[in-house]
Amino acid sequence: MPITAAITAVEGYLPDYILTNHELSQMVDTNDEWITSRTGVKERRILKGKEQGASVMAVEAVNKLLKKRGISAEEIDLLIVATVTADYIFPATANIVSDKVGAKNAWSFDVNAACSGFIYALTTGAQFIQSGAHKKVVVVGVDKMSSIIDYTDRSTCVIFGDGAGAVLLEPSTEGYGILDFKHQVDGSGRVHLYQKAGGSVKPPSIESVEKKEHFVYQEGQAVFKVAVKQMADVSAEMMVRNNLKPDDVAWLVPHQANKRIIEAVARRMELPDSKVMLNIHKYGNTTSGTIPLCLWEYQGKLKKGDNIILSAFGGGFTWGAVYVKWAINS
Repeated sequence: MPITAAITAVEGYLPDYILTNHELSQMVDTNDEWITSRTGVKERRILKGKEQGASVMAVEAVNKLLKKRGISAEEIDLLIVATVTADYIFPATANIVSDKVGAKNAWSFDVNAACSGFIYALTTGAQFIQSGAHKKVVVVGVDKMSSIIDYTDRSTCVIFGDGAGAVLLEPSTEGYGILDFKHQVDGSGRVHLYQKAGGSVKPPSIESVEKKEHFVYQEGQAVFKVAVKQMADVSAEMMVRNNLKPDDVAWLVPHQANKRIIEAVARRMELPDSKVMLNIHKYGNTTSGTIPLCLWEYQGKLKKGDNIILSAFGGGFTWGAVYVKWAINS
């Protein structure tokens, strides 16, 4: 059989601090019922401390991953970090993570595709396994969303949290791993969900800071409408392309953007709630971190040979789905 890229280990890391809906209601005009009914979020994790960037969480996740798999960092060939909250504009956060974990023989780079970042990075890493170029590729999804959130804006601050997840990709000749994917973009959607300042179009200035243009800007209704359609369409297409009926799919692993979006995607795929990974109520939307964190949290329920569909939608707009046959015996 041809070489495929199998997920052979998964790990996650979440900061200790829990920001509850009750605490948020003391900061902005909102309440638990309003947040829960619209988003499904009850609490989220926040990375506290000075000079604590996204790499801090990524390093924790990768170190746990290597320990679980029983390999050294020097065995890693390639490390990819999906994030929109990089430690710096440059160098890449992946470079920093490689250094901190001791991946001396790896090359590394970042992928920025907003909430679709992890699946974009996952399928990119898979190509290096399938081509035979590499044997061990680490893919990390991490975001410190608290660093770009305005906690006086209830339309965004109630949704996002911080966290990291990581997977190890290795070759398989038994038909396990990443078997199909489809990714798409619509750049015209950038006006509905983006960070207005900080890039080369509008570099940081006193004015941009005063106008709060370094925080996430989102037009919720516009994003919701497109997200529901595109996540549902691409996930359903992944099933059709691979002759998968609802009974054949063990799990849907959706990006944890909004509970109502997740429910709509599941309905389109004709999957019951019992087949949908859900942790948005505990962690909120960790952007690039949501899908690997779901895999980490649900790994005990996954069985070798399970057909799973990963699905995401992000700002930009970006979206996609990945068909994975699970390779690990829990």
